Amino acid sequence: MLYAFLMVFCLELIVRLFHLTKDYPVRYVDEFGVEKWVPNQKGFAVTGIRRQNFSEYRINNSGYNSYREFSPTQDQVEIALVGDSFIEGFHQHYANSIGKKIENRLKDVDVYEYGYAGYDLADQLHMINIYKNTFDLIDYVVLGLKFENDLTRGTYTVLQDRMKLETPLYKILRQSKLLVYLQNIGAFDSSKRLLFKITSLNKKYNSTSKNISEEALHQQYIQNFESLVSNYGFDKSRFTLLLDSAHTPQVFLNYLDKNGFKYLDFSPPLTASKTSTNLIYDMHWNNHGRTLIAKLIADSIANNLEK
Repeated sequence: MLYAFLMVFCLELIVRLFHLTKDYPVRYVDEFGVEKWVPNQKGFAVTGIRRQNFSEYRINNSGYNSYREFSPTQDQVEIALVGDSFIEGFHQHYANSIGKKIENRLKDVDVYEYGYAGYDLADQLHMINIYKNTFDLIDYVVLGLKFENDLTRGTYTVLQDRMKLETPLYKILRQSKLLVYLQNIGAFDSSKRLLFKITSLNKKYNSTSKNISEEALHQQYIQNFESLVSNYGFDKSRFTLLLDSAHTPQVFLNYLDKNGFKYLDFSPPLTASKTSTNLIYDMHWNNHGRTLIAKLIADSIANNLEK
């Protein structure tokens, strides 16, 4: 028992000393029902089992990872990037984010990054609608959209599954960096799969959702999109969707074109790149991928500014 304790203690010390695992910022739901990070936190994000990617994040006063505070005005040109973990950018040093890369390409433009891991379109439009007074001052808003993930619901509610991560039990477990490291490298995956099988033996599954056709699912997602736009608003003159046409059904692209929704397609520049655009052991964009995304957005905004 003594040797076991000493081994665990040493492993915990090694993980902490070499910072082999990520820090978890604390999340919360504000008084307006918007889920985000508790303001003014700092930490490090780690990707890969041997720290293949190591970057620092900074949560600003608004509760989002950014090197700047959000204070839009009538006189300044501002861009808001809204989306999930790809916009959030924990995989890149906060001072070298997509927003900063865009600012480096455009003169006298401020970029605000409203990124939060797990945000779908319901989260995004609800947040923009709730903070309407702020977003009315922002000139251009770019919303990240993954068709297969971000249109599964037509109205906003707080997702309790994410907030469960802030329960006292999870907070206590996260105090052990060794446990966090083991979880991140998949050491508990087999146990979790076995537990899921045991707990789901007596559950009945909805056969309708299993057998729904791809075409019907696409139509349902389009209906959810229409519902979100109707409920929370969508300013077609200022809002632009950021999507990957290679993973977006043509029926939805046709719908966007027909109804006057603007979008930027990042599939061509990322596909044409001869250099990898994703991290090792992770599908998030690496520095090169983020540079290409920033160029795509900056070029589009520059064209609008010229007009």
